Amino acid sequence: MVSPSLPGSAGDVDQRWTPRLVISLLSIVLLLEMLAISYIMIATALPSIAAHYETTQSAWLLTAFLLLGAVAAPLVGKLADMHGKRKMLLVCVALALVGSLVSAVAPSYGVLIVGRALTGFLVPCLFLSYSLIRDVFPAKTIALAVSIATSGMGIIAIPAPYITGWLVDGWGFRSIFWFAVIALVVLGGLIFATTEESSVRVRSRLDLVGAVLLGAGVAGILVGVSFGPTWGWSAGSTLGFLLGGIVLVVAWLVSAGVIAEPLIDIKVLRERSVAFTVTAAGFMYGVSGLFTMLLPMLVMTPGMLGLGYGFGVDAKGTALFQTPIGLFTMIGGVIVGVLVGRDARPRMTLAAGAVSAALGCGLAAFSHDSKGLMIVFGSLVGLGMGLGYASIPNLLIEAVPPQLQASTASIAGVFQSVFPAVLPVIAFTVMNNSYIAQLPPQVMQALPPGTVMYTSDGFKAAYLIAAAAAVACLLAALALPARIRQIGSPESVDDEIVTVG
Repeated sequence: MVSPSLPGSAGDVDQRWTPRLVISLLSIVLLLEMLAISYIMIATALPSIAAHYETTQSAWLLTAFLLLGAVAAPLVGKLADMHGKRKMLLVCVALALVGSLVSAVAPSYGVLIVGRALTGFLVPCLFLSYSLIRDVFPAKTIALAVSIATSGMGIIAIPAPYITGWLVDGWGFRSIFWFAVIALVVLGGLIFATTEESSVRVRSRLDLVGAVLLGAGVAGILVGVSFGPTWGWSAGSTLGFLLGGIVLVVAWLVSAGVIAEPLIDIKVLRERSVAFTVTAAGFMYGVSGLFTMLLPMLVMTPGMLGLGYGFGVDAKGTALFQTPIGLFTMIGGVIVGVLVGRDARPRMTLAAGAVSAALGCGLAAFSHDSKGLMIVFGSLVGLGMGLGYASIPNLLIEAVPPQLQASTASIAGVFQSVFPAVLPVIAFTVMNNSYIAQLPPQVMQALPPGTVMYTSDGFKAAYLIAAAAAVACLLAALALPARIRQIGSPESVDDEIVTVG
């Protein structure tokens, strides 16, 4: 076994920010912005897409994207540790580009779903980006660079409604896919030109059995959760996907314990520093997904309905509420980068983020009838998101050696995909079962077909669910060791660690 030199230490003569380094970070940040804006653009264009293809299965546009991203993450992470993180990052960008191109020209809804699924390769770009930064950026810049890259995703919430409205209104829904094609070509080229490849490799056989079991298991759970509300929770199809997925994940855990070179080493995942980090990551991203889903629904509801909430804004008007979230997400990330760069413990910044998010969600539960207060509460959640987003990769960098970084971070990526899918389903199941508003028939006739309105108590319940998830994130953060020591390479795995170059 050959130990690699520590990234950013020996051999890094220049510890300063250079123009090339700045452009490299900017291109990575913008790539992750493409991941964030993809959700916003599709959600905005959904009515136009459904009408064009005459489909009622529009949920698959979001599910296919999330599904492939979560399923591919562990395999992509292992390949990145074996063959290079920049190489796999560029492969994912290329596949996402192909997916966007297929979506742009899709003659049928089925082809569009295939394109959206391929675009889901943007999901692994999140953990690949900060894993690559950890290896190739100078040591003194890593904490700030990683924090900016991961928390910068929130800033796209500011221009996204305007960009999407301009594209869809001017050129139709296909323009958002062409926008992605052009952006990915440019950003892929910039990353190729300005970002070095990691010299860290692990020589190992690829665990295809583990990849199939884990991928199929995660896919089954996500499909069951995503379509459970539509199919019915007691329906055979829902139970089949959920139970089948759970069985496959358990089978993966068993296989990972007996296979000599597993996809992800279970001993690493059992480490307290890793287990609670990925758990906290899931809850933090779950809070983010639920809060950002509830907010547009609440503020776009007409106040004249007398439901105790709603301001009647249009899609562009939501920017007034989304802008502070994006701004404070970025601020939270910068705070983490600066503090961790000065030897602060990311465990405490994660805990602070969970407290801020829980406070924002909890206050919104009890008071959501004021524009000003909702902006303040959203800012608290945004600050919490930024602190959490930036703390998680810094915790994994602190806990995991470079040669296991991408494969371990990929599990955090799975949690970051599954929890945002599960938490909204829980919230809307509660809202649909107990809190549907009973409006006069003449009012319902004036609303678009299929519209469901919820009582003020329904939003209270949903925001309390988000607050509870933030508290769970806090508990996971506090359960982390006070001082994290980096895990040694598992002795049970005969992987040969090499340094390339």
